[in-house]
Amino acid sequence: MESALAVPRLPPHDPGTPALSVVDMHTGGEPLRIVLAGCPEVEGPTLLAKRRYMRQHLDYVRRRLMFEPRGHRDMYGAVLVQSELPDAHLGVLFLHNEGYSSMCGHAVLALGRFALDFGLVPAPPAGTCEARVNIHCPCGLVTAFVECKGGCSCGPVRFHSVPAFVLASDLMVDVPGHGKVVVDIAYGGAFYALVSAEKFGLDVCSAKTRDLVNTASAVTEAVKAQFKITHPDNEDLSFLYGTILTDGKDAYSEEPTTNICVFADEQVDRSPTGSGVTARIALQYHKGLLKLNQTRIFKSSATGSVFTGKAVREAKCGDFKAVIVEVSGQAHYTGAASLTVEDDDPLKDGFLLK
Repeated sequence: MESALAVPRLPPHDPGTPALSVVDMHTGGEPLRIVLAGCPEVEGPTLLAKRRYMRQHLDYVRRRLMFEPRGHRDMYGAVLVQSELPDAHLGVLFLHNEGYSSMCGHAVLALGRFALDFGLVPAPPAGTCEARVNIHCPCGLVTAFVECKGGCSCGPVRFHSVPAFVLASDLMVDVPGHGKVVVDIAYGGAFYALVSAEKFGLDVCSAKTRDLVNTASAVTEAVKAQFKITHPDNEDLSFLYGTILTDGKDAYSEEPTTNICVFADEQVDRSPTGSGVTARIALQYHKGLLKLNQTRIFKSSATGSVFTGKAVREAKCGDFKAVIVEVSGQAHYTGAASLTVEDDDPLKDGFLLK
């Protein structure tokens, strides 16, 4: 029996549907499923056009990758595509339980390692201790810096964000069941509503996850209904991705500040959220609570994992004053697999429990 199982082979599957070969990673506990092979060609002259094409024509691929029985409600994915930008080493489309995001920091940290280890970028010169990986995300070009030894990744990864800014500060929103609440809206490659959990009588560090999810979802729906999200450069980026509940500790401190991010269809980020850290740094800098190159530690209330972040320089996004934010964290490999589909499987395109 052992000899019969020793030779890897695919189980029975629809011969007209290629197997999806994937590499699984996590960053701070948040999963990332990277498609190596099997995804049909994603057409379009630009990355945002490819994002629209995949949503319209290849959404079954997302569902098969993200949903049960191959994934789960909180699975996250990445499909690698060609970029139209001459400086990009690769382009990426981000997948989640609801659709396609514009930015994902934990995925960028993982993809930095992946790109170096799988030869998607030129091998760094001998003796180099950090490799540069230019990743074209839907929000723009993001640069990852990967610690390496002997040409392979070996430690933390950091990235420099697109310009991050505050869209609305101290915005009054009427949240059903909670009354009028003041929130901030900030952009870190995606737009988030940011608010202290204490305003809802919750401790982000000890409250039940379901209570935090319900509250964050109520804030998200309230903001969507009462405030128009507009990105100054591109309508494709003009949407609220989710809500981040914080411990309210926005003033600079060497102590960690804790948060939880609930995005898409009540998806819970296990990491401190890379684009969320970017947005929080932009907000703290905007409010004068943080100076350039002051490093803060951000902790996930879900897992206790940490990222660090700092504003490294000022920038502009349209007419908004912005900052470039550096976020650092550790990504890990968890496995690889070939995901197959049997044509007569009634659940071949996946399902989610409500």
